[in-house]
Amino acid sequence: MHKAITLLALVTLAACRTPEPPPMSHDARAKLNREALFAEIHPVKLSNCEFERIGDAHDGGYLICGNLLKSAQSIYSYGISGSDQWGCTLSARLKLPVHQYDCFNVDHPPCEGATPVFHPECVGPARTTDDGRLFDTVDAQIAKNGDAGKRLVMKMDVEGAEWPSFLATPDAVLQQIDQLSVEFHGVEEDGLAEVFRKLSATFHVVNVHYNNWTCETAVAPFKAKAFEVLFVNKKIAIVDPNATMLSPNPLDAPNNWMRPDCQS
Repeated sequence: MHKAITLLALVTLAACRTPEPPPMSHDARAKLNREALFAEIHPVKLSNCEFERIGDAHDGGYLICGNLLKSAQSIYSYGISGSDQWGCTLSARLKLPVHQYDCFNVDHPPCEGATPVFHPECVGPARTTDDGRLFDTVDAQIAKNGDAGKRLVMKMDVEGAEWPSFLATPDAVLQQIDQLSVEFHGVEEDGLAEVFRKLSATFHVVNVHYNNWTCETAVAPFKAKAFEVLFVNKKIAIVDPNATMLSPNPLDAPNNWMRPDCQS
């Protein structure tokens, strides 16, 4: 009798259990990830930032707060692909070395009046060798260059490797960076919102620019699959609470001047 009651209870429980929801489709998951990432991007206007465009006129040019460079002690330029107008310009102006990283294109770019230090490496979440190419972490590369504890200015355009690289970077290392210009690639993968939450603990977002090589209405609320962000460390940024970030910034330019733009 006791066993019969137990069996009846199990049958009743199984009948009452809420059925498992159907697996989420790829499109639904991508949309959820886009919306979660977009919700983590909170642009602000700074009262102490004088914007300046550094680098190329189109692809390869990035906005920076030109008046907030005085504390920099070293410059990092990731993903140069044989050309680094951004890093070379800042190196020549600030009289500082620029550490240039690329393991796919190991051509040394001309850097007149600058102090380039080229590293045939790429950046990633761990030290590894892949198809003969060396990858290492931001943390390790900064330490190897003797820049631990120094104030840094950094640019990163590494075709998607930025996401896991930043996730693996200790907060103490991120705190060394005064300004960080990043081109992010991809808006639909799992975990991207987590990376932005981590960066937002240290930085304010002060400029967002969509790369018009990748304009696509299907990735709403984003305008494109790739976008550039200027981060400024909260230690040096003064937020204007009565103003909103100007978008698009008049100093931004289409990455591809021959294609229609898609800014917000």
